[in-house]
Amino acid sequence: MPVSTPPFYRTALPEDVPACIRLRGLTRENAVSEQRLAELGITAESWSQQVREGRLPGVVAQVGGEVVGYCFGDTGSGEVVVLALLPDFEGRGIGRDLLAQVVAMLRAHGHRRLFLGCSDNPGSRSWGFYRHLGWHPTGRRDSHGDEELEYLCGVTGRG
Repeated sequence: MPVSTPPFYRTALPEDVPACIRLRGLTRENAVSEQRLAELGITAESWSQQVREGRLPGVVAQVGGEVVGYCFGDTGSGEVVVLALLPDFEGRGIGRDLLAQVVAMLRAHGHRRLFLGCSDNPGSRSWGFYRHLGWHPTGRRDSHGDEELEYLCGVTGRG
C-alpha cells in the first residue's frame, strides 16, 4: 500500500485488538511483543473486553484496510494507555491525530487532567512528541518506571 494514502480514522472495536497487539510489537521504539503483553496480563481477550465495556475506548488509523496505528485511553483514570504507530507511517501527523481523538474521548468522560507514561530519554521520539503537544512532567513515575506526563484540558493555551 502506498505510504502517501491518507489514513481513515474510526473508533476502535473489540475485533481490532488482535491487530493492535501485533502492531505493538512492530513499533520503532518501545516495541512490546504479544508474549510480553500477556506476561503483563494484557491479552486479546482482556483488552477486547475493556473496549466492549467502554472502559478502554480508542481510535484506530487504517490505510488500505490495515490498522497502521492506534491510541487507547482509560475512562476511569484519564490515562492515555497506549499510542502505537507502524514506523512507515511516522511523521505524517497520524500519531498526533490519534492522540487528539482519544484526548477528546477522555474529556467527554469528564476528565480535565490526563496523564501517560513516557520515556525520560530526550533521545526518544516520544519524549519530544508529547512535550511539543503540551504534555508536562509531573515528577512522578508509573509502575513501569516511565516518567509521568500530564495534560491539563481547558487551561489557557492548552487543550
